[in-house]
Amino acid sequence: MKSAVENLTPTRVKLDVEVSFEELKPSIAEAYKTIATQVQVPGFRKGKVPNQLIDQRVGRGHVLETAINSGLNGWYQEAVIENKLIPLSRPEVEITEVPDPSGTEGVVKFHVELDIRPEIELPDYEGIEVEVAALEATDEDTETALDELRGRFGTLKVEDRPAADGDFVSINIDAKIDDVEVDSASDLSYQLGAGNMLDGLDEAATGLSAGEEAIFNTKLAGGEHAGEEAQVTVKVTSVKVRELPEANDDFAQLASEFDTIAELKEDLAKQAAESKTVEQGVEARDKVLEKLVDLVEVPVPESVIADQLEQHFKPENAHGPEEHDTEEHRAEVKENTEKAFRNEIILDAIAEKEEIGVSQAELIDYIVSSASQYGMDPNQFAQMLDSSGQVNMIVGEVRRRKALAAVLAKASVKDSEGAVVDLTDFVSVASEEEVEEIDGEDEVIEPSAVVDPGEVRI
Repeated sequence: MKSAVENLTPTRVKLDVEVSFEELKPSIAEAYKTIATQVQVPGFRKGKVPNQLIDQRVGRGHVLETAINSGLNGWYQEAVIENKLIPLSRPEVEITEVPDPSGTEGVVKFHVELDIRPEIELPDYEGIEVEVAALEATDEDTETALDELRGRFGTLKVEDRPAADGDFVSINIDAKIDDVEVDSASDLSYQLGAGNMLDGLDEAATGLSAGEEAIFNTKLAGGEHAGEEAQVTVKVTSVKVRELPEANDDFAQLASEFDTIAELKEDLAKQAAESKTVEQGVEARDKVLEKLVDLVEVPVPESVIADQLEQHFKPENAHGPEEHDTEEHRAEVKENTEKAFRNEIILDAIAEKEEIGVSQAELIDYIVSSASQYGMDPNQFAQMLDSSGQVNMIVGEVRRRKALAAVLAKASVKDSEGAVVDLTDFVSVASEEEVEEIDGEDEVIEPSAVVDPGEVRI
């Protein structure tokens, strides 16, 4: 088989393929077998019809067409791999030449147009300079963390007074639209000021004592009437205040592995400092990626944008009543798609240059973390990924994260006050020795070199 590539644009190519008659023969033999199971000839069992009779019944041309149609996808995939292309769109194929059905020689020629992953030239990313906010853990951060911990062990005490900000109230609510009740709930527990229930609830319930009620107008947040204006009545049935346990050695022993409150505070201070480092690390990571994108020109195929727009605005993918197919929203989706595509191309190129792989242990860690975010069992989440063919996508995502971490490890990071920020603990990239060690115990997984573009047919 011969193949040649013609670059039409930086992201689109024309692939010319020529298949000799000798290479076509296996497909012709398979075509005869297939057709033999489809035709009925008196005196012959199904599947045992001789080739000569098949030629008489359906024609040699039909046999040849079946052979070409069945072999086309394999030849295309072979040409893609041979020319080291990474398809991004479904191929558009055109047959330009086929052998004479009456002969035993000739060639099959076809060409395919498709979008491919663009090749880019990476800049020198050693020592990229970024500046992050100056953050330092304070005693106030430690006290805040301690209060949050005390809150987990706090108790609620009923108060005979009007509800105030921060109080816990038990409430009954019912919602009406045009004087018709559309929703109601009883014995709800809510902390005033949380702002995570209904707009206007905090203002309406503040100042109410047990047994009192108030009416306010709001947009419903859920149910079949989500987004609609409703008149809501809230009735407070009790007002409670949270009492925190005293911060002493007894509390430290109850709430932690430490024996004294001093030891607990020291550990909370350490956690606060680590949290600030993580904040700086996330900011530095994002800014490093922004600089990479600014340094590299990455063309984005129109098909990538078109596919994402089509997927996003499918009716079944609508994100609630606020979802509107407007020019502004389409522009936003297009911009986000282009940004994500550029990030992916750059980080994939860095991962290849740095020879970054993904171990099964790293993949499992990512799956466990993602499963917890969705509130799913890790095993069920992994099965869902496997059944939907998304494991390779997850491998690519983990690999890109490691690639970005590799660049961040080589970056020069300072805070807004000029101090060097040490992100050693934030950046965790397996060295070549570590990968080899993992490889001895655990398979290192590489993402597929070729994206499945789907089958091609005549």
